[in-house]
Amino acid sequence: RQAVELERKLARLERGEPLPYVLGSWEFYGLEFAVSPAALIPRPETELLVDEALAWLSDYPRRRLAADVGTGSGCIAIVLTQRCPDLQVIASDISRTALELAQRNLSRHGVAGRVALVEADLLAPGAQKFDLICANLPYIPAGQLKSLRVSQWEPQPALNGGDDGLAQIRRLLAQAPERLARGGLMLLEIEERQGAAASALARRAFPQAAVSRLKDLAGKDRVVKIASIRG
Repeated sequence: RQAVELERKLARLERGEPLPYVLGSWEFYGLEFAVSPAALIPRPETELLVDEALAWLSDYPRRRLAADVGTGSGCIAIVLTQRCPDLQVIASDISRTALELAQRNLSRHGVAGRVALVEADLLAPGAQKFDLICANLPYIPAGQLKSLRVSQWEPQPALNGGDDGLAQIRRLLAQAPERLARGGLMLLEIEERQGAAASALARRAFPQAAVSRLKDLAGKDRVVKIASIRG
């Protein structure tokens, strides 16, 4: 039986299917997550966003309501709650199958009581203001998708960022000023060539905030950081 299963997995790899999907799990930030074609495979680039979020939460111990927008497998929300035991997270995704995968991972890591999963288009509806908003949204320009191997296997809606790759980020930035608490923090993962354009959008949405860019280990723009001013 094991030999048959191994042959099946090898055949899937030969067809080009990503190794994480074949294995059914993948590591992110030192934790193991169930993965499936319902959501993007967690990537090491996203650990920069998590690093920044955890550092901020450590500096502001009374800021304990976070939003994880486009949660996918739930990896960001789960790492944050694992490392910050009194944090509450509302994790939203427009995909029901992605939320089902996230629920499996919440249960696996014992944080289901502190992460609320919500099926929503970007920010979960409501009036509550978040201390921290994290988002790893689709950011690949639509015209580039066909040439990328990733688009053959991973879910198109989680990859397609519209004509300029910023369509979903632009929409979130339209929602966020009413939902980010004063003195709060917003972190947006971006494609490496979008730093200037995404920063300009952030400054337009948050004219009073401090907007900066964080570079990944390769020295490329990876996260736009929006630090709301207290007032």
